[in-house]
Amino acid sequence: MQDLEQAIRERAYQLWAEGGCREGHAESHWLAAQRDILGASLGELDRVTLGEATAVAAKQKAKASRKKQRAA
Repeated sequence: MQDLEQAIRERAYQLWAEGGCREGHAESHWLAAQRDILGASLGELDRVTLGEATAVAAKQKAKASRKKQRAA
């Protein structure tokens, strides 16, 4: 959890610097950083889940194919 907070903190700082180091926008930078970091994290989880689902589907297809060959 500490790594997540640190990543958000670093991204918020980066957004602040990119925005010209203007004061008074800390909350909007923090929320934008959360959105960026959490969105990227969820995207990685989605890709892993999709990859796992593809692997499971391939195994099931191969298993069904072997059953058909045995039946014939």
